[in-house]
Amino acid sequence: MVTTVMYAIPAFLLLVVAEAVSYRFLPGDDERGYDIRDTATSMFMGLVNQLIDFPWHILAVLAYAGLYEVAPRHLSAASGWTWVLLFFAEDLTYYWFHRSHHRIRLLWASHVVHHSSRYFNLSTALRQSWTTPMTSLPFWLPLALLGVPPWMIFLQKSVSLLYQFFLHTERVDRLWAPVEAVFNTPSHHRVHHGSNDVYLDRNYGGILIVWDRLFGTFRSEGRRVVYGLTEDVESHNPIRVAFGEFARLWRDVRTADHWRDRLGHLFGPPGWIPEKRG
Repeated sequence: MVTTVMYAIPAFLLLVVAEAVSYRFLPGDDERGYDIRDTATSMFMGLVNQLIDFPWHILAVLAYAGLYEVAPRHLSAASGWTWVLLFFAEDLTYYWFHRSHHRIRLLWASHVVHHSSRYFNLSTALRQSWTTPMTSLPFWLPLALLGVPPWMIFLQKSVSLLYQFFLHTERVDRLWAPVEAVFNTPSHHRVHHGSNDVYLDRNYGGILIVWDRLFGTFRSEGRRVVYGLTEDVESHNPIRVAFGEFARLWRDVRTADHWRDRLGHLFGPPGWIPEKRG
């Protein structure tokens, strides 16, 4: 997966430049287009993410290979049904990975980086956490136990990641209704990045949007989306962007009066506060 993404980086950069230029020469909301400091932060976050991901990628290869060896059955890459199974299984896995990273604060402290920009453009797709390579590792392990060859898992994860890059744009309006009904689209993903109350914790899907429809987390795009966080990170400093929520989490855990409250801060949803006692 790392190799595939590395090969795609030049194309990512060219497309970011093309989209930025489009705001200069084609009609659009310039205030919502690009900000040079925000874009530089996003790109730096993505670069360091890839550097950190490399050793964790090696660990993931070993973990997947070990589980694949003990799987009761090995699925054949030559079978089209294996690829069909993998497509849906990997996309469902991504849904629950993504949803858990929004609903468990310890994981949200990692994922919040991706939502920290008040802009929504292709460079936002590159704003990746420096700790997600660690928090994401366990989620795809069951696919190896199903007997899916590890290289197929990494390939499908790459396909999903590449697909999702193109979701981060305001230059594409709603698509044909049947496409919007089945697939994740820029319109659906704009909702996901919204800080409006009506848009919070919606549209977790990767390639497909059917999981959100099935599990009750879907919301269509209506009112104008306000991007960013309910409490924005007022800084372009990559260190603050990467670790600011971890610092706030540690403060809450350290100052909590009871162990139950500490666990609530760690594993409850973002915004969780202890019940008043007495």
